[in-house]
Amino acid sequence: GVVEACLLHMLKRRAAGFLRTDKVAALFTKVGKTYTVAGDICKKVQELQQQVESRKNQPNGQEPLKRQGSATSRSPVLTPQAIKHLWVRTALIEKVLDKIVQYIVDNCSKYYEKEALLADPVCGPILASLLVGPCALEYTKLKTADHYWTDPSADELVQRHRIHGVHGRQDSPAKRPALGIRKRHSSGSASEDRFAASAREYVESLHQNSRTHLLYGKNNVLVQPKDDLEAIPGYLSLHQSAESLTLKWTPNQLMNGTLGDSE
Repeated sequence: GVVEACLLHMLKRRAAGFLRTDKVAALFTKVGKTYTVAGDICKKVQELQQQVESRKNQPNGQEPLKRQGSATSRSPVLTPQAIKHLWVRTALIEKVLDKIVQYIVDNCSKYYEKEALLADPVCGPILASLLVGPCALEYTKLKTADHYWTDPSADELVQRHRIHGVHGRQDSPAKRPALGIRKRHSSGSASEDRFAASAREYVESLHQNSRTHLLYGKNNVLVQPKDDLEAIPGYLSLHQSAESLTLKWTPNQLMNGTLGDSE
C-alpha cells in the first residue's frame, strides 16, 4: 500500500489513463510496453485476474488459485487485500519490483509531474534502493489476516514441538528438556544452568508471537481453579500489544504433556 501511494504521487493523467480506475494497473501496463520486465509482470497479473474471475464463477469456490511466483511455491487463496495490491504484490514476489521502480525513476519525465516523489533526484532513487531488500526475500509463507487475531493454544504449540522433534536425533544436544526442571539453589554447575536456560527459552517461545511482546514470565505460579481442588503450578506471563496488556497462565502439566484425563 505504501509503495502504491508513492507510485501514484503526482502521476500524469496520460500515464494513469483517463478512464482507468486502477491507475497502478495503467502505469504498469504503460511501462510494460517499453520495459520487458514490467511486461512479464503484466502477463502474470492478467493470468491471476483470470483465475480470480473463474473462481468467483465457481458455485462453491473450490478451484484453488495458483500463486504468483516460482513453480515450487504453494499459496493459499488470494485475500481481498492481496487482490487490491495485486500489481505491486506480484512484482514483489517475482523479485522485480525494485527494477521496475528504478526504471520508472530513470524515465520519470514520461510518467510524473516535476514535483512528484519519484521525480525527485534524491527520494526517487532512495525508494528504488529500499525495495532491493524486500525483493531479495522468498515469500513462501505469507501471513493471512487470521494470524493477527488468533494465537494457538499451548497444547497445540506443544504438539507442534513434538512432531518437529520426532525427526531429530534423540541424543541431539539441541533437543530441549522437559519443563518440569527446577534449578537447584546451590553452587550448581554449568550443565544445570544450560538446562534451566533451555527450558526457560522454550516456555517463552510458547508465548511469543508476531503481534505481542513478552514483558515478564515466571514459572511455578500457583492457581486454584476451584475451591475443592488443589492449587496447580503453571507459567505466568505478561504480554504487551498495541492496544492492551494481557496476562496468560499455562499449567505445567500441559507443557510437560502429562495432563492426562485431568479437568
